[in-house]
Amino acid sequence: MTRTAFVTGANKGIGFEIARQLGEAGWKVLLGARSLERGKDAASELTRQGLDVEFLQIDMTNLDSIEQAAVTLRNNYSDVTLLINNAGMPGAFSSSFSDTREEHLRNAFEVNFFGTFRLNQRLFPLIKENEGTIVNVSTDMASLHFMQSSEYALNAFDYNSSKTANNAMTVAMAIELKNSKAQVFAVTPGFTKTDLNGNAEGGKSKEAGAAIIVGYATDGKRHNGEFLDVNGVYAW
Repeated sequence: MTRTAFVTGANKGIGFEIARQLGEAGWKVLLGARSLERGKDAASELTRQGLDVEFLQIDMTNLDSIEQAAVTLRNNYSDVTLLINNAGMPGAFSSSFSDTREEHLRNAFEVNFFGTFRLNQRLFPLIKENEGTIVNVSTDMASLHFMQSSEYALNAFDYNSSKTANNAMTVAMAIELKNSKAQVFAVTPGFTKTDLNGNAEGGKSKEAGAAIIVGYATDGKRHNGEFLDVNGVYAW
């Protein structure tokens, strides 16, 4: 039986690797991306590798685009059991609260929180009915505990706070699913070299970061309401 997954922000970086690894594990993957050209190219690359991958356009800043993607999923891929909300943007990756500009904060929230909220809310009934899984990709820096306790924390208030709000959404969704066989949880891949951070030195590879997310998404265990990193449950 073919299992179907939808991965947002999957034309490059961790998202592309998530799509590839799911495809290699036998999943049918709907590769979500904003750019028509880049999304099609990414899907074609994985198809050439013999994987069952199709492109589904979605712009996480555009409500009409999100609604159209949700309608397409409900009408043509109603068997979807895995949604991985990987799409994200850094804002300006501000270095402090004082340096944060409201426009950058709003830009980060538009994708990392509001766009993800819109998609989650529209697909929530379908995933619940299919007893599936929603993974909200997070970051170490969304953890208030980590931000207060680590000397390595980057105080990028625009990006961090949008992901902390995303974590709060994960908890709210999980409460609704506590008596359901469906589940939602957050995963941080940890410091990974991606375009989002300018491929900063010292981070793990995109392949390794994606493997953490795919591992939890497909391990068959109950993780509802958890925040997870490579070592297990992570502090909110």
